[in-house]
Amino acid sequence: MDVFSLTRSLIDIESITGNEERVGDHVASLLSDLACRFGGRVEKIEIEPRRHNVLAIFGEPVVTLSTHLDTVPPFFPAREDDEFIWGRGACDVKGIIAAMLCAAEGLLVEGVRNFALLFVVGEEKNSAGAYAAGLDPRGSKFIINGEPTGNKLALGSKGALRYELKATGRMAHSAYPELGESAIEKLLDALARIRAIELPVDAVLGPCTLNIGLLSGGRAPNVIPDAAEAALMFRLVGDPDPLRQAVAQAAGTLAQANEILCIPALHLGALDGFETTVVAYTTDIPAFGGAWGQPFLLGPGTIHVAHTSEERVPKAQLVEAVSIYGAMVKRLLA
Repeated sequence: MDVFSLTRSLIDIESITGNEERVGDHVASLLSDLACRFGGRVEKIEIEPRRHNVLAIFGEPVVTLSTHLDTVPPFFPAREDDEFIWGRGACDVKGIIAAMLCAAEGLLVEGVRNFALLFVVGEEKNSAGAYAAGLDPRGSKFIINGEPTGNKLALGSKGALRYELKATGRMAHSAYPELGESAIEKLLDALARIRAIELPVDAVLGPCTLNIGLLSGGRAPNVIPDAAEAALMFRLVGDPDPLRQAVAQAAGTLAQANEILCIPALHLGALDGFETTVVAYTTDIPAFGGAWGQPFLLGPGTIHVAHTSEERVPKAQLVEAVSIYGAMVKRLLA
């Protein structure tokens, strides 16, 4: 397998979250070819109709190479120049899949066994595939999760705490605001108090951050608004409980703070001889729940261009990732 042509072929199969079937079938076919040539077994594990995880096992798995099959919208096809391969999923996550498949082939040619490959659905939305895999472990002691880290081993990743903030009021004619109660003003006051919360800092992961991602409310410029809401995301670096208490206290009677999602911050493993970094995004690793072994996080590309119209992956890093994944598997097997 050639890592460049494989990356392009994977990019050209649209696999926006919920539509992973075709790319999963293609990856399963490639893995089935490896299993026929070198001995192994391949499973397509249904998560819901027309969505499945793909698992390939060679020997008795001690180390698992894993990443996700889905991408964010919108889809756009692959192209390449001398330095990069471009397209939706180039770095998040089709290039990583290609590098893992090529690394697996190289290991098998060398006679290395006792590893697995696991590709899961739904990471970009709710980690459905990883949660399902966490309930179905296969004995692996280490899992190498692929996300764009510039081929550096991530020492940690921030978590996520998401809220919906809802305020209610009473409608009135805007010429007589004293007859109403503005939900928007209450929401803005609550947000100001939340923004004033002193956020924690971790020595490895850095500062916790807050993003107010969505705001909505009101009915018309001449109507006192009776409802307003906001969506908030904290990037966690430690225990979420003190932050939960601070949000509840800041919202007070101004607004109702509903927790939607909590993904813990992680401190991850390191290996001698590998460059390291820290990432601010979340991954599938918490959803696995430790069932597939001690986690490591590494992959080609940068998250800074993932989810953008400029998504791309350096060709040099794809080649390097094939070598790095192979070296990591052999190190962990030893």
